[in-house]
Amino acid sequence: MCRVVDLRQAVLAKNDERAVGLRGRLAEHGTVALNLMSSPGSGKTALLEVLLERALERGVTAAAVTADLATENDARRLAASGAPVKQVLTDGLCHLEAGMLSRHLDGWLPEGTRLLFVENVGNLVCPASYDLGETSRIVLGSVTEGEDKPLKYPSAFGLANLVVITKTDIAEAVEFDGPAFHRHVQQVNPGVPVLETSARTGAGMDGLLDLLLEAADGAPVHQPALAHQHQQHMHNHDEAAHDGDEEPHHPAAVPT
Repeated sequence: MCRVVDLRQAVLAKNDERAVGLRGRLAEHGTVALNLMSSPGSGKTALLEVLLERALERGVTAAAVTADLATENDARRLAASGAPVKQVLTDGLCHLEAGMLSRHLDGWLPEGTRLLFVENVGNLVCPASYDLGETSRIVLGSVTEGEDKPLKYPSAFGLANLVVITKTDIAEAVEFDGPAFHRHVQQVNPGVPVLETSARTGAGMDGLLDLLLEAADGAPVHQPALAHQHQQHMHNHDEAAHDGDEEPHHPAAVPT
């Protein structure tokens, strides 16, 4: 009997298995992984520069992995903070995957790292589908992108544990409608915290770091409703895909 297999869902299922393994290993070492996602030019790297510097000033052990299709420019910028930084070149792939991240962390992530920042590829479409084994998913939206960004990318913003508005120092100049942005975020992800920041002036940066450290200490993290729907969909698809298999299904080994 022939059955149609959804290749994309099979790929995501394997990624999710690897993400579960990586999340467990990071937790064993007391490391909180933070997956930062945004469009290109939203200010992820500038935000990370400040966060790494301030974390180190407070004596917090932090490291960063930054992903790009090409060049190591971002890694060089972040390394100036003094924190351990690793560049991942995806060679054209528009997102990171759990197995890819795990391979780059193996043998590199310093023991005792408390905060691991993962700067995903600049893209709000593909990365939204891939669990990296992160503790929290942070989605950035800059004031230059407009207040309707959450409505245009509901999956990315709808799966966020935290939303950060960047470049607020120029909000007035670009006529950014802050209240509308907040409404649109809550429309796709009710209850998610939204923080306003400026890497240039430092506004909101200490508050953001405080929130991340509270999460690292076990404070409740916002759980988006869309995440439960996504997990249920994957579970239902997995059951349907393997219903009637003659051979038992063996999950892929989690990379070490």
